[in-house]
Amino acid sequence: MHLEQHWKAGLLFSRILYCRCIKKLEEEFSGATSFLFTEYQYVGVFMIAFAILIFLFLGSVESFSTKSRPCTYNPHEMCKPALATAVFSTVSFLLGAVTSILSGFLGMKIATYANARTTLEARKGVGKAFITAFRSGAVMGFLLAANGLVVLYIAINLFKLYYGDDWEGLFEAITGYGLGGSSMALFGRVGGGIYTKAADVGADLVGKVERNIPEDDPRNPAVIADNVGDNVGDIAGMGSDLFGSYAESSCAALVVASISSFGINHEFTPMCYPLLVSSVGILVCLITTLFATNFFEIKGVKEIEPALKKQLIISTILMTVGVALISWIALPPSFTIFNFGAQKVVKNWQLFLCVSVGLWAGLIIGFVTEYYTSNAYSPVQDVADSCRTGAATNVIFGLALGYKSVIIPIFAIAISIFVSFSFAAMYGVAMAALGMLSTIATGLAIDAYGPISDNAGGIAEMAGMSHKIRERTDALDAAGNTTAAIGKGFAIGSAALVSLALFGAFVSRAGISVVNVLSPKVFIGLIVGAMLPYWFSAMTMKSVGSAALKMVEEVRRQFNTIPGLMEGTAKPDYATCVKISTDASIKEMIPPGALVMLTPLIVGTLFGVETLSGVLAGSLVSGIAISASNTGGAWDNAKKYIEAGASEHARTLGPKGSDPHKAAVIGDTIGDPLKDTSGPSLNILIKLMAVESLVFAPFFATHGGLLFKIF
Repeated sequence: MHLEQHWKAGLLFSRILYCRCIKKLEEEFSGATSFLFTEYQYVGVFMIAFAILIFLFLGSVESFSTKSRPCTYNPHEMCKPALATAVFSTVSFLLGAVTSILSGFLGMKIATYANARTTLEARKGVGKAFITAFRSGAVMGFLLAANGLVVLYIAINLFKLYYGDDWEGLFEAITGYGLGGSSMALFGRVGGGIYTKAADVGADLVGKVERNIPEDDPRNPAVIADNVGDNVGDIAGMGSDLFGSYAESSCAALVVASISSFGINHEFTPMCYPLLVSSVGILVCLITTLFATNFFEIKGVKEIEPALKKQLIISTILMTVGVALISWIALPPSFTIFNFGAQKVVKNWQLFLCVSVGLWAGLIIGFVTEYYTSNAYSPVQDVADSCRTGAATNVIFGLALGYKSVIIPIFAIAISIFVSFSFAAMYGVAMAALGMLSTIATGLAIDAYGPISDNAGGIAEMAGMSHKIRERTDALDAAGNTTAAIGKGFAIGSAALVSLALFGAFVSRAGISVVNVLSPKVFIGLIVGAMLPYWFSAMTMKSVGSAALKMVEEVRRQFNTIPGLMEGTAKPDYATCVKISTDASIKEMIPPGALVMLTPLIVGTLFGVETLSGVLAGSLVSGIAISASNTGGAWDNAKKYIEAGASEHARTLGPKGSDPHKAAVIGDTIGDPLKDTSGPSLNILIKLMAVESLVFAPFFATHGGLLFKIF
C-alpha cells in the first residue's frame, strides 16, 4: 500500500511537470509564431516590390524586346530574349524567397516542439535528452537541405521546357534563386538576432546581475521573450542563412558551368554535378547521424562534446569517399571550364580535389573554432580567469582571443581558394564552397542542437523541475554553445568562398577582363566596400542596444512595481516583453536590410560595373567576421565555465553571484550581439551583395555608370 501511494504520488508529480512544460511550450511557440508571421508580412511586401524591380531592370536591358539575341559568350549562337531572363529571374527569386521562409519556419516549429521533449527526457538521463535534442536538430538539417535541393532541381527542369538548348540563359535566370534565399535570410538573421539579443541582454542584466536570480527564472519578465528569441534567431535565422549559402554556391557553380563544355555540349549529368554533391551529402549525413543516436550511447556529460565532434569527422571522411565516387561516375575524364574569356582543361580528379579541399577546410575551421570557444581549453579558461579583476579585463581578453582565432581559418580559406582556382578556376572555388556546405545537414543538426538544449533548460527552470534536470540541460547547452560557434564558423568560411565564386561570375557576366585596383573607379569602390561591414555592424549593434534598453527598463519597472514578484507570489507580464522585442526587431531590421540591398543597385547604376567590382572585393575582404562570433562564444562559455564549477580553477572563480561571475555575465552580454546578430549577419551581407550584383549584371553592363557617362 505504501509503495502504491508513492507510485501514485510520483505519477501525479510527473503529470504536473508535464503540464507545466506544455504550458511553457505553448507560450514559447505562440510568441515565436506571432513574431515570424509579423516579420513575414513586412518581408512579403519587400519580396513583391523587389521582384517587380528585378523584372523592370532586366527587362529594360533590351527595351522589353521579345526577339532572340546573340549569346553573351558565343555571339554566333542565338539565345532567348532579355525579357525571358527578366521573367524567369523574377520567378526564381520568388521561389528562393519562399523556400527560405518555409525552411526557417519549419525549422523553428520542429525546434520549439523539441524543447519540451528534451526537458522531459532529461528526467531519464543526459543520454536520452541528448538523443532527443540531436535528432530534432537533424530533422531540421535534412529538411532544409532537401528543400533547397528539390526546389532547385524542379526549377531547372521546368525552365528547360522554355529555354531548350539555351543553357546560358537558363542558368543565368536560376541565379535569382540564390538572391531570393539570401535576401530572406538577411531579414531573418537580423530581425531574429535583434529579437533574441534584446531579450537576452534585458534578462541577464536585470535578472542575473542586479537581482541575483538564476538564468531562466520564471520571475524574470523577459524569460519567455528570451526563449522565443532563441527559436527565431538561432533556429529560423540560422536555417535561412545556411540555405542561402547552399543556394548561392549551387547557382554560382551552375552559371560558370553553363558557359563551359558541360553547357556548350549540353551534358546534363555533369552539369548537375553540384546538385549530385549535395545529394550525396544528405545520404552521408543520414548515415553519420546514426553514430550519435544508434551506434554509440551517451552515458555521461563528458561524452557529449566528443560525440558532436565525431559527427564532423565521420561526415567529412564519408563525404570524401562519396565525392570521389560521384566525380568518377558523373564527370567525363577531361572537360573544359570557363576561365575569364578562355576555356581551361580540367580532369575529373582535379574537381574532386576542389570539393575535398573545401570540405576539409571546413573541418579545420570547425576544430579551430571549437578550440577558441570551448571552455575545455586554455583560451576560454584564460578569459574566465581574467574576470577576477572585473569586466574590463574580461572584455580585453575576449577581444584578443577573437582576433587571434581568425589566423588559422583565414589561412585555410586562402589555401582552399588557391588550390581550387588553380585546378578549375572560379568553378573550382564554387565547388570548394559546396564541399564545405555538403555536410550542411550535420552542421545544422549540431547547430540547432544548442538552442534546443538551451531552451530545454529554460523550460526546466520555469516549470520548477529538480536541480538535477537543470544540471543535465546545462551540460547539453555548454556543448551546444561550442557547436553553435562551429556552425557559425562553417557559415562564415563558406560565405567567403561563395562570395568569391559569385564575384568571379559577376566579373565574367559584366564583361570585365581585369579588376585593376590602381584604377580610381575600382579603388574608390574598394574602400567603400571595406567600410560597409563596419557600417552594417554599427547599425545592427545599435539596434540591439536600443531594443535592450527598452527591455531593461521594462524588466526593472516590473520588479519595482509588481508586488510579490521577487517572492514568486505574483506572475510577471511576459507579453509586454515579447511585444517590445517584436516591435523593436521589425522596426530595426529595415535600415540594415536596405543598406545591403540598395548598395549594389545604386553603385552599379550610378558608377558602373568597375566601381561595383571594387565594392564587392572590399566588402568580401573586410566582412569575414570570424572574430566577432568567436569572441561572443568565448565570453558565453567563460561564464558557463564559472557557473558549472567543474574544476578547482572554476570553483575559485565562482559561485554564481560572485564578482568574477558578474564580470563574466557582463562579458557574455556584450558578446551576445557580436555572436548572434552582427557577426552571423555579415556573411549574408557579402553573399547577398555578390549574388544581387550577378543577377543585375546585364543591366549594369548595358546602362550602368550614369555619372561617369554624364561627366
